Amino acid sequence: MDTVIKVENLSKQYRIGAREGYRTFRETLIDAVKAPLQGLSKVFNRRSAVGGRSSGDDTIWALKDVSFEVQQGEVVGIIGRNGAGKSTLLKILSRITEPTEGRVELRGRVGSLLEVGTGFHPELTGHENIYLYGAILGMDRWEITRKFDEIVAFAELEKFIDTPVKKYSSGMYMRLAFAVAAHLEPEVLLVDEVLAVGDAAFQKKCLGKMGDVSKAGRTVLFVSHNMTAIGSLCGRALLLVEGKKLEDGNSKSVIKRYIESNHSSSAPKSLQDRSDRGGDGSIRVVEIRLGTRNNPICGFWVTGEDAIVDLAYQCSGDRTYPNIEVALGIFRTDQSPLLYLGTKVVRREPESLRGSGVFQCHISRLPLEPGRYAMTTEIKQNGVIVDLIDTATWIEVAEGDYYGTGVIWAFGGFLCDYTWSLRTPDEALKSTDILASTARSREFETR
Repeated sequence: MDTVIKVENLSKQYRIGAREGYRTFRETLIDAVKAPLQGLSKVFNRRSAVGGRSSGDDTIWALKDVSFEVQQGEVVGIIGRNGAGKSTLLKILSRITEPTEGRVELRGRVGSLLEVGTGFHPELTGHENIYLYGAILGMDRWEITRKFDEIVAFAELEKFIDTPVKKYSSGMYMRLAFAVAAHLEPEVLLVDEVLAVGDAAFQKKCLGKMGDVSKAGRTVLFVSHNMTAIGSLCGRALLLVEGKKLEDGNSKSVIKRYIESNHSSSAPKSLQDRSDRGGDGSIRVVEIRLGTRNNPICGFWVTGEDAIVDLAYQCSGDRTYPNIEVALGIFRTDQSPLLYLGTKVVRREPESLRGSGVFQCHISRLPLEPGRYAMTTEIKQNGVIVDLIDTATWIEVAEGDYYGTGVIWAFGGFLCDYTWSLRTPDEALKSTDILASTARSREFETR
């Protein structure tokens, strides 16, 4: 297969507190006109003449000596913590910013979706911005016209296509921008975490479209914090840590390495300095530790394995606090609730608290699919909240073999035990009769 992207010793240095010089509109427009005429190979190679290797306190290396190649038709995920250099890498590949050191070769037309609405003019309508954004991507007018109806239908904005985009919500912006970038057939599509803006149905549609783009032989680089999306869409992944490439390989193994490197420390997550909490603070959660039954201090959970969470608490003063309730709330990244784990629900409330200690919650065979979740903690005394922390910590759930079949499955958030059987019509009716009679007997017993 042909090499579409070749990155050699790429580095980018920023001066803290300084701004890069802005280019004029004329310079940008000239470059945009030249871009389609420069052939298949676009090479930019810049060596810094001043301060390129400075290690002073006023500079920071967003990227340092990153090298890799991407073949035509590959879908490559780029993962790492905030500040790892993921977005900087895509900005360099998109020619939005120049590298301090190193070399990049790109073959083919590049479509990039780095920020919601990038390339849109707020005063123009959605209709007009499709043509504007398409022109920025280097498309001819006839090519945009040929794809126009398909773009509008995909974005689900038929009723608003003649409305100025300044009146669009961020979700509408993103839908239209993604639809343009994905449908105008760039050879290379760069996508940076924009799916976080859309709803679940549209996110699924975008992932499907990126899969279609790759099947058509085009190349996708996808930055995301959604490990489930990376694992299902990307056959390969790059892990960036503090601007350096830590690992490059099969997406499943790279994701596992990322989760382990992100949470391998046995140090608990301190909440001592959290001021955004509710309650009077008479009892406070001060630390959180996550783990599994086999590794109680690993810092993450695994689908299908017994999960453990420790909440270290501290009581104020020298008194005893009776009638205590403790609860955990597990939420998706969009803050929709998933699980409520409360001591009162299972009748495991402590009689009283004094001094300091640790609440420990066990979850048998964790039913959550791989991904990222938020945890909220709550302590009540006499039914009144004394400590409440929204998003007290983030939970990374690594994929595991929930069913013990070797099949890793993700669909909608939860897994559960179930079975299938093959019955004749008569056998199925008998099963229904048994269930109905059992339900009637239970109803009679409870009267």
